[in-house]
Amino acid sequence: MATIKDVAKHANVSVATVSRYLNKKGYLSKEAEQKVKEAIGALNYKPNSVARSLYHKTSKMLGLVIPDITNPFFPELARAVEDVALTYGYTVVICNTDEDIDKEKHYIEALKSKYVDGLIIATHELSEKDYLDLGIPLVMLDRTIGEAIPSVRSNNREGAKLGTKYLIEQGCQFIAHVRGPLTIKTAYDRYLGFKDVVDQHQTRHEIVESAFDIDESKQKILKILNEYPEIDGIFTSSDVMAVGALKATQSLGLHVPEDIQIIGFDGIPLGEMLIPSLTTISQSIYKMGTLACRLLIKQIEKKPLEELHFVLETELKIRETTRGE
Repeated sequence: MATIKDVAKHANVSVATVSRYLNKKGYLSKEAEQKVKEAIGALNYKPNSVARSLYHKTSKMLGLVIPDITNPFFPELARAVEDVALTYGYTVVICNTDEDIDKEKHYIEALKSKYVDGLIIATHELSEKDYLDLGIPLVMLDRTIGEAIPSVRSNNREGAKLGTKYLIEQGCQFIAHVRGPLTIKTAYDRYLGFKDVVDQHQTRHEIVESAFDIDESKQKILKILNEYPEIDGIFTSSDVMAVGALKATQSLGLHVPEDIQIIGFDGIPLGEMLIPSLTTISQSIYKMGTLACRLLIKQIEKKPLEELHFVLETELKIRETTRGE
């Protein structure tokens, strides 16, 4: 494999001249530029990306920090980020934290040490100050943490209102809400939207907390349905939780939607494949990812940001787990 010294020798110029050509810094005559260009082509020289990143303190790499790669919501986000990044010449490195603060710290420090150009954070175990102290471009995705860090998210509260209202319109009189972990603002906003509607309509309801996990959601729903067999509607904080709800109702011999109706939140492709297919509050997942990536690259390239925070609207997708289909 050719080295920078080989290029310099072939072009009959100094190593410093080749370095100026590669890094586009300093004066270089047209003659010297042409010699170096021809030598690189003749030797099929490939610059050492690690060395260049150390020199420039840049790597053309973006970090994407997500909480759970097994949740189908996040691979779809990641695909959108990657698609946009590649068009701008960036590579995306994905790190999965499992909502663990030590893992998140480890990955962020590792990414920063490799001179990653910016981070998209879809979890927030750290504080706003911790993120700002990193001193690199950041975007919060599907999360918000203060006004200083740009963000892209859905209108979670309004989306939850849509889903809860629809259950009531379809005749549900006792609704269970499976909310996400207390520490996650996304889950909290969906809980608030649910409460807005059931309180307004004075609808009987119960709330249980679960991780965004099929098995845990199933167990929590089994417990609440055994305690309150009269529950006739379930609104979950994610589609993954709704899969758990379906498994729970089926194991109890309940028919969906005749005996009990279910609405999820996210709009992941899996929901359409289920039998019965899942009624859900659909987010613009791909758009969220592309927006976040463009917002990050604008910061990296020091372009002005006309807007810091993007809130995308959600949509009710009516399928077979409710009676309106």
